[in-house]
Amino acid sequence: MLLLEEKQVREILTPEKCMAAMQEALSDLESGKCDMPQRLICKMPNTAAFGFMPAYVGDFFGAKVIAAYAPNMGTEYPSHIGYVMLFESEHCTVSGLIEAGSITEIRTGCVSAVATDLLARKDAHSLALIGAGAQARSHLAAIRLIREIQSVRVYDLNPAAAEKFKKETEEKYGLPVTICDSVESAVRDADIICTLTPAKEAYLTKAMVKPGAHVNAVGTFSPITREAASDLVAASRLYADHTPACKKESGEYLVPLREGLIKENHVVGSVGELLLGKVPGRQSEKDITLFDALGLAVEDIAAARLVYLEARK
Repeated sequence: MLLLEEKQVREILTPEKCMAAMQEALSDLESGKCDMPQRLICKMPNTAAFGFMPAYVGDFFGAKVIAAYAPNMGTEYPSHIGYVMLFESEHCTVSGLIEAGSITEIRTGCVSAVATDLLARKDAHSLALIGAGAQARSHLAAIRLIREIQSVRVYDLNPAAAEKFKKETEEKYGLPVTICDSVESAVRDADIICTLTPAKEAYLTKAMVKPGAHVNAVGTFSPITREAASDLVAASRLYADHTPACKKESGEYLVPLREGLIKENHVVGSVGELLLGKVPGRQSEKDITLFDALGLAVEDIAAARLVYLEARK
């Protein structure tokens, strides 16, 4: 059994390799080649969300066991802590234990980049990031590979986090980063918007988003939390990472459904279905497209599989 920690994961799981693995995993999920029971998420007394996320991807299966703890954001401690336990399918022996925080961070940005590549306008050049933490870094690293990003605007409740992100980004990529004092100013006229916060209440409204924009709603993953407001969801072409999970767990979908602003068929389809050509994507240059990412166990197991196989070499 291999024990692979964060440093090894980051060395192996580059955005380029991870995006290819995510495309394969999401396509295989919709083709019936993967199996993914519904995840179990428990709320701990200290407010941490403790998750068990199992999946089978063919030659390997396993589960991510992780704690998501929002108060760690902006501190020396990571907000996602845990491991992916990987089994090989032939004899069901344990193959590896792989650090999950780095896998979660990298694969999340890469899945959003896959969705963005399928849904955003080809001339999308400006990126707005709401939240300046690890997911801002992973989203920029992946999205810049599929669109020619020329400018970045960022907003974070913690100004120091935004300043740190600006310094790192400008040094690493040579991209100009503007720190904004509100969500509205950050997303104004942005071609691509990524919401990356553990918000309890929606804060991104239709009025803030220009026609033709693409939104990745990433930060929340429960039926009662959301980042995109009901009017924005109703006005958007809505896509999921996995439609059955979206209809059970997504506040972005469930809240406006309860309000009567959308119908049950408002989800156009999943990213996997887009990859397979089973559902249509953007229909006009003025469409607002919205990808609602809950995060899937198949993404974690596929990423862990890639890391394990590369490490074995």
